[in-house]
Amino acid sequence: MASSRLAHVVVALVLTSCALLCADASVHDYTGERFVGSGNAFVLHGGSEGVYATFKAGAFIRFEKVAFRRTPESAAAAEDGNRTATVTAVMFEAGHRDAVGGTDVYGERALCCTPDMAKLGVCTEGAVMHRAWNATGWPKVLSASFLPGGLEAAFPDETVAVSRTGMYTLLFVHCDASLTGGQVAAAGKTIWKNSRGYLPGRMAPLVPFYGVMSLAFAALAAYWFAQYARFWREVVPLQSCATLVIALGMVETATWYLDLAEFNESGVRPRGATFWAATCGALRGAVARVLVLTVAMGHGVVRPALAGLKSARVAGLGAAFFAAAEALEVGENVGTVSDHSPSPARRLFLVLLVAALNTVFVYWIFSSLSKTLTKLKARRMTAKLEMYRRLNNALIIAVAVSLGWIAFEIHFKSTEEYNERWRAAWVIPAVWQLISFSLLCATCLIWAPSQSSTRYAYSEEEESEDVDRDLEDTRPLIRLGPLSYVDTWAISVSQDATKIILRTDSGVYAKASGDGGKRV
Repeated sequence: MASSRLAHVVVALVLTSCALLCADASVHDYTGERFVGSGNAFVLHGGSEGVYATFKAGAFIRFEKVAFRRTPESAAAAEDGNRTATVTAVMFEAGHRDAVGGTDVYGERALCCTPDMAKLGVCTEGAVMHRAWNATGWPKVLSASFLPGGLEAAFPDETVAVSRTGMYTLLFVHCDASLTGGQVAAAGKTIWKNSRGYLPGRMAPLVPFYGVMSLAFAALAAYWFAQYARFWREVVPLQSCATLVIALGMVETATWYLDLAEFNESGVRPRGATFWAATCGALRGAVARVLVLTVAMGHGVVRPALAGLKSARVAGLGAAFFAAAEALEVGENVGTVSDHSPSPARRLFLVLLVAALNTVFVYWIFSSLSKTLTKLKARRMTAKLEMYRRLNNALIIAVAVSLGWIAFEIHFKSTEEYNERWRAAWVIPAVWQLISFSLLCATCLIWAPSQSSTRYAYSEEEESEDVDRDLEDTRPLIRLGPLSYVDTWAISVSQDATKIILRTDSGVYAKASGDGGKRV
């Protein structure tokens, strides 16, 4: 089958990550942006957002001082400066993507009209091809031209009303070879507004979601701190670490809510709030994983706190996870000017790195839990054993649900070729938040401060009792002397009356006249 050049262009540009848009997402600033060659056209991606439209509140895409400036060399190259070069803005809904471009005489799709297609009378050579979709007036097309010898082509400040809910994409396209090689720089901006505010459609449901999550963390924190204040004398160090995780979760969800609310009101995403929300999320994830791993190893519960080489390994793994998660979150949410990722290869690398580190954490946690459970069974520490069994069950459920959700996410994204299910995309990050929050709640219920908290903490006296018990169980294996302490013994004389025989729990000893004691 012939490859579709237009499909490569449109699909790549429509497939955008709107679930977590970057800074200045609804106010798209094009200052310094350049065209990129794609097929037989040159394209600058102007934005892609889910738009909710209603009759009561208007949704729109507004052009504000959008212009393109070319170099004097480019103007001179346009047939000695006597030819007009045109830049076309095409706005279309994902369901109308086939209305942009056409099929050339070789069966391939193209954005620009080719000479062979022009000979057939289906289009004008060098123009961007488009057709109306069922008399709806879409796609919307605006044009700006470089006059002969002119250096700037400006679009009128125009507002395009959107009356139908959908995923909309804006492309700036030109078909003039004289404008290649970075000869044209963009300026100006477009403003995208939903009927509900400036927040892009795929992100709109996250505002109430993070509001509810903030209240949920506040409720968990109220319960935890009430127990903390009530039994503060019984608090152990691991419970203080759990307090830090809860505090970070409260800050993270509240910051996300404020970030998105401000974004919805102004159309410009506050970079500071976005950065701190992403940082708190990455830090909470790292601290939570290190805490669970430490507990799984039994440190602070069945053995002293982490120290030495093992402590350095745990800290190093936690630091590596924080760095990778921070880079991924910040890269997705801060510092870009369009909805789609400017560096998909870098994002894929970070996603795989975070997944690999998560795999290391899961393997290390469950292998350590297995060893700790075995040790608790051998020492007959029933209270701690029951607590660790509940933790093990909670982790198994969390991992099983996570694996199932990963499979669903892969299926959802691999079958969502044109983002036509964009209204349900917010569920993907929301469920990950719910999984981590549920596991945190389970851990807090298991380890909540109580009057018996210190029973679950490590103590030297308990360790000493366990050592004594172990020594008692293995005592017959380590006696060094022939007359060491025994529980029972018996003495007798051999039949020929030449030997005295001593029978003990550790063995049988015989003594003959003129001979030392000899074990038999």
